[in-house]
Amino acid sequence: MNAEDDLKACCAAAYSSDVVTLLLGDSYHPGGAALTRRLADGLGLAEGARVLDVASGRGTTALLLANAYGVRVDGVDYAPANTALARGATEAAGLSAWAVFTTGDAEQLPYAEDVFEAAVCECALCTFPDKARAAAEFARVLKPGGRLGITDVTAHPDRLPPELTGLTARIACIADARPLEEYAEILAESGLRTVRTERHDQAMLRMIDQVEARLNLLRMTSAGRLAEAGVDLDAAPAVLAAARAAVADGTLGYALLIAEKTP
Repeated sequence: MNAEDDLKACCAAAYSSDVVTLLLGDSYHPGGAALTRRLADGLGLAEGARVLDVASGRGTTALLLANAYGVRVDGVDYAPANTALARGATEAAGLSAWAVFTTGDAEQLPYAEDVFEAAVCECALCTFPDKARAAAEFARVLKPGGRLGITDVTAHPDRLPPELTGLTARIACIADARPLEEYAEILAESGLRTVRTERHDQAMLRMIDQVEARLNLLRMTSAGRLAEAGVDLDAAPAVLAAARAAVADGTLGYALLIAEKTP
């Protein structure tokens, strides 16, 4: 493994842990299911269309799309544990004919060219070490005219305080996040033209509040479990306060972006 592979494995392991579920709930990204639906509406999904969910996690987004929009979803995630959990959730929901999951790398997607009418990637591009390569893969597997929908953390890396840098912050989708305009530029270089953007910074603030409330509860009920998972309860208040301040001054935020593969 090289350094990038180590980083991917570390992020994947963190997001497949039960502690992350305890802190973030069923939806691992700001805005939750409501923002996922807004993203899907912007993609103009046709019933029966084939959709790719990159960094599909435990299958929450994929199952919502399959159930609510009648599309066929392929989910790909770097963590085998997430793939197994997503498959179990799919079987329990009776959606095995509509959603399938595989383990794979967003920077080397295991699909042929021009396969999907649409693709989504929620709160994950910010963690990919080689964002340009991931963007090229998005473009490769989309059909001409196909649309990519992203919701993601935005940040000005040079303005982040020390509490929001380093490996822990990267796993938390902060340290390697980019400004919204830079995401659009990265996609454009791969032939994905941005057609719509929206700011959803308040969703980031709501998630910070949610994590803080859950941490306070878990501090009383599961402190040992958090410690075993490497959660530094003493440092957490400063990190959350720094994140809240960064949103307030525009350094940190959350956004929705829809891009189209140019013919």
